[in-house]
Amino acid sequence: RHPPGDEIYRDEESRMAVFELDGSKSKFYCQNLCYLAKFFLDHKTLHFDVDPFLFYVFCEFDERGYHIFGFFSKEKFSEQGYNLACILTLPSYQRKGYGKFIISFSYELSKKEQKVGSPEKPLSDLGQISYRSYWARELLLALNTPEMLAADNISVMDLTKITSIKTEDVILTLNYLGLIKYLNGSHVIFVTPEMLKEKLSVFKQRGPRARPELIHWAPLVVDVKKDKWSLKSKTRASTTNGEMN
Repeated sequence: RHPPGDEIYRDEESRMAVFELDGSKSKFYCQNLCYLAKFFLDHKTLHFDVDPFLFYVFCEFDERGYHIFGFFSKEKFSEQGYNLACILTLPSYQRKGYGKFIISFSYELSKKEQKVGSPEKPLSDLGQISYRSYWARELLLALNTPEMLAADNISVMDLTKITSIKTEDVILTLNYLGLIKYLNGSHVIFVTPEMLKEKLSVFKQRGPRARPELIHWAPLVVDVKKDKWSLKSKTRASTTNGEMN
């Protein structure tokens, strides 16, 4: 037995699978997911109209079948550029790094859509901690590449294009990491290899990581000219310029 919908991810090594459900096609199942989330999330607002949403159900699997450990939902098209509306990891599966896995999966879908994304705000206290940790590690990994280390100037838009993290979240996280400095009258990204090594030791990878090569999924096609969150529609903005030494 398994959830309805299409299996879009299957990792035989970690014994995990992900199913995509259309709220308009699996309405009763998706409404029950919303009820389930309400048990554990105080701020969760029940949505009886699940038609505008896609749901991604995460499972462990074995010889007995599939066992749900969490899910997230997202709007089929978000005017605000949200790539996640509601996220839940069941209590019995927490502290295994599954929350970060779900978050990373949502961004892997954004990368395949060639869009920037951000979770629906406001975040819960736990959600804020989880996302800040995920953003921090992804940005540090993006900066800790030969290309970035050799670059003279790095912009926030460069990091956004690599990670699909919205520019506002990139700036918020770089400030949190202490990597934005005010030099010669402007704000710059300032980081050294030693700083990267030190900070990466703090934000270690826990639990499984979404493997993009195992995602078998095609995004909803939207007119790029009408989609302001598409990376193709963005120019190389000079939101924040950076230097690396």
